[in-house]
Amino acid sequence: MKRRDFLAATAGLAATPVRIARAEGRHGLSTFGDLKYPAGFTHFDYANPDAPKGGRIVTIGTSGLTTFDSFNGYILKGDPAQLVELLFDTLMARAFDEPDAAYGLVSESAEVARDRMSVTFVLRPEARFSDDTPLTAADVTDSFRLLKTKGHEQYRILLRDVAAAKALDARTVRYSFTGENVRDLPGIIAGLPVFSKAWYASHDFSRTTLKPPLGSGPYKVEDFKQGQYITYRRRDGYWARDLNVNRGRYNFDEIKLLYFRDRTAELEALKAGDIDLREEFTSKSWATGYNTPAVKEHRLIKAVLPDHTISGAQGFFLNMRRPKFADRRVRQALGLAFDFEWSNAHLFYGLYKRTQSVFENSDMKATGLPSLAELKLLEPFRSVVPAETFGPAVVPPVSDGSGKDRKLLRQASQLLGAAGWSLKGTHRVNAAGKALTIEFLVDDPAFERIINPYIRNLVLLGIDASVRQVDSAQYQERLKSFDYDVITQRYTVNQTPGTELRAYFSSATADRPGSFNLSGIKSPAVDALIERIIQARSRKELVVAARALDRVLRAMYFWVPHWFKAAHDVAYWDIFGYPAVKPAYERGILDTWWIDAAKARSIKRGA
Repeated sequence: MKRRDFLAATAGLAATPVRIARAEGRHGLSTFGDLKYPAGFTHFDYANPDAPKGGRIVTIGTSGLTTFDSFNGYILKGDPAQLVELLFDTLMARAFDEPDAAYGLVSESAEVARDRMSVTFVLRPEARFSDDTPLTAADVTDSFRLLKTKGHEQYRILLRDVAAAKALDARTVRYSFTGENVRDLPGIIAGLPVFSKAWYASHDFSRTTLKPPLGSGPYKVEDFKQGQYITYRRRDGYWARDLNVNRGRYNFDEIKLLYFRDRTAELEALKAGDIDLREEFTSKSWATGYNTPAVKEHRLIKAVLPDHTISGAQGFFLNMRRPKFADRRVRQALGLAFDFEWSNAHLFYGLYKRTQSVFENSDMKATGLPSLAELKLLEPFRSVVPAETFGPAVVPPVSDGSGKDRKLLRQASQLLGAAGWSLKGTHRVNAAGKALTIEFLVDDPAFERIINPYIRNLVLLGIDASVRQVDSAQYQERLKSFDYDVITQRYTVNQTPGTELRAYFSSATADRPGSFNLSGIKSPAVDALIERIIQARSRKELVVAARALDRVLRAMYFWVPHWFKAAHDVAYWDIFGYPAVKPAYERGILDTWWIDAAKARSIKRGA
């Protein structure tokens, strides 16, 4: 769920050239102004500037995505191919060893106005699309227009407070803001993909397409077969190859993504040597599926790469748009019925920790009682938020690990009864005699081994619970239209959370098709605290507001939290080289690894 979008009101260049005073901008941007790298830095610390170019990596994209039908990843329609972002440059390149800093790519500098109500970018004159046409301010502003008027809903939310984008001359673009919540907008705009205005003049941006678009990025689409594979080829003539933000990056000549119908097939393809690298998301497979001679002989490497990003929210999201989930006591009862301790011991081999917070694995996670600073933000909403908000931060129950903790199930039964769902025989019904039914929507059969034990506990409570497996296309369509009872998803927020929180939790997004507000949260307290986070002028203010928001959300019981592991479990054939330093906030594999030609020639693949 990493699509970006923004707004533009373009202005054509004047017929008579005018002189524009160049902005005295900085070489980088960050939310609170702190930059690790000085002007003129040579390369990111996590990239090896001497990394050799060449070779091919065969891997998979996001596990569980089984097909694609478009190379347009910026609209609501269709199932976009993965890694389409490699086709496009952005105004600035993200530094993955800083929370939110970005440095000049298409733009050589950026200047934020003193009142923070605008930002001006000066473009590099050498920027080119892959057909060698210049990349100009007109392309930048038109990209903004396309995303604002025809792009995915999430982009419009992020750029709600961007009033206009204007080309001051062929190399200068100024974005103007409106409202008070403008802190994050320069950084968001810096991450805009830049499209070719000329190309989209004859191609409808609002439609899905399998015609690869014209881009200016480091790769192009070399070959593909819908639903089976995509091959991206590194562009020899890439204009930004030697910029400091790219030095030591994009080292593979080819990146080939294979699509599989299930995770078992992915693993078998890896062990057979048909793919080079795969991240493992199934704890059982990580614990038991790699007992092969290749692993024992260190030909196939199992690596645990530390991850310092906010682990975010994975869980069973309860669709509160449906009346049966409207009562908070029902949602709390459903949380009591999920036995994480049993699942971790019997299904996950003890590899995980329980997720408690939407800001898990960060200092923004609320703990214990609210601080005085948090109480100051929460007090105005005392009458509209659960009383638990003002006590110790809500945490999921800890079971006895039996799989059916009687104490917790008894509490769940009492909550359901208090909410008007009484037992009639073995079935839980409301005053009208209608049974309480719950359907878990999935598109990956691997998750059923986790859901089925949960269902057994729900049945003990008298709930008619079941799993509905659908194909990927139907799943995505039902996800976009909120056509589900319970859905399993994971999303993360930025290291410096901001406007993306509106997409996940705000009242304004609860009923918008395609929104990431999966549970349909509508709360004035949540809305106000999100805006406080967006308005924060220091990281200290940000942390306080985020903890306050975390308390409100957790007391709503809008989800049944899952688990997390602050690491990437990656298995790969020993054919790679990689820098000595891993970026703190990214895997860094496709970005900074390379093929070790000697290893690749000598490796014996297969079990």
